[in-house]
Order: sequence, then structure tokens, then C-alpha cells
Amino acid sequence: MKTWRTVGTENERFRDSWVKAKLGEIPTQSRLLDAGAGEQRYRSACGHLRYVSQDFGQYDGKGDAKGLQVGTWDQTRLDIVCDIVSIPEPDGSFDAVLCTEVLEHLPDPNRALKEFSRLLKSGGVLVMTAPFCSLTHFAPFHFSTGFNRYYYERHLTELGFSLREITANGNYFEFLAQELNRIQDVANRYSTGVQTIAEKISHRILLKKLARHSQHDQGSSDLLNFGYQIVAIKT
Repeated sequence: MKTWRTVGTENERFRDSWVKAKLGEIPTQSRLLDAGAGEQRYRSACGHLRYVSQDFGQYDGKGDAKGLQVGTWDQTRLDIVCDIVSIPEPDGSFDAVLCTEVLEHLPDPNRALKEFSRLLKSGGVLVMTAPFCSLTHFAPFHFSTGFNRYYYERHLTELGFSLREITANGNYFEFLAQELNRIQDVANRYSTGVQTIAEKISHRILLKKLARHSQHDQGSSDLLNFGYQIVAIKT
């Protein structure tokens, strides 16, 4: 049951759970490319696979100090360091490609999708997530705020993929709650951090309203959500 304490807080948990479940469905000993792997957060979920990580290796955790940064970023264990649109592997050399929360950081994401199509064998699986709407993060390597489902339906189909699943993570009310919970941190950084008692009370009231609406949601993810989760098959 949604409560004012939990509404808008489960974006990452839902996404991680979904990704790990999809990785678990890939047959044992399949060769998988983790494209834009970063710190390889899903390596541990790929013990049954022949895991290969790739990233361009230029983000250091601090970026240009604009927007949201993580501070530190360890990419010392990458298998391949290169541009994601030109990966030095033969055509059809992977059974699966994983690409999570990467497309928004690419100047030309369509070229990356084309590269994934080249690298996948016929019948190979593409597991992908990306934001629907995101704040500036990992700048200066942030080129798009997000992608709607129609982006995947158009471009993946044109590249010879069959879409098996398009799942929205969260909904309009969950997204608003996430950003409402972020207001104070943003105010501390960009405005005055002072918060009145009345504001604290109204904050809780708004979260309760959003939790109630989310509990009874009837498709508001079509309007806004955290991001889409995709499974596509190379035909």
C-alpha cells in the first residue's frame, strides 16, 4: 500500500528488480554486452553469462559540477573502453545486450541502437532502460531529458527488432512525489534552505494526496513516468 513516506521513492528499486529479473531469463553461457556499463552495477547478476562490459570511460564522478553528480566513479574494471557507437566486436557476436540509463548521455542515441542491432545475433535480446524525464545529471555528458515509448516503437522496429515488452516504471503521481521530496535539497543548493513549519506540514499533505492518487492510478504513466523498460528481440 502506498503511503506518504514511500510514494515517489522506489524508482531505482523497481528498475533494478526488473533488470535483474530479465537478466535471469537469459540462457546460461550467453555472451552479453553491458553497453555503457559505468561501474557495472549488474555484473553480479550476470554470473551465469559471459559478461563483457563497455563504456567510453571519460566520466569521473564530478563532471563539470553542474546538476546532479555522484562525486566518485570507478571504471577501472571495464573490458572495452571505446565509443558506444563503434564497438570493436564482430557482427552478431553477442547473444544479448544490456543498456541501462545510458541513452540520455549519448549525443546520437540512434547510432547506438544501430550498433546494438549490428552486434546482436538473430534472435538476440536487447534489455534496455532509459528515463522518460530526468534532471541534469552526469553533465556535461547529458544530452536528452528522456524518451517516450514511441521512440522505441519507431526506431527499434526500423532496425529489425521485435518489441517483446515496454513497461513504464512509476506514474505521474510517483514522479511528482519524487520531485517534491527533492525540493529541499535543491533549495539548499540553489535557493534559500529555510523551511517553515507550515511548509513541512503542507509537504506531508501533498505527499499523502499523491500516495492516494497513485494507489488508485488508472494509466497516468501514459502522461509521465520515471522511465521505460524495454525487451526487444533482433529478428
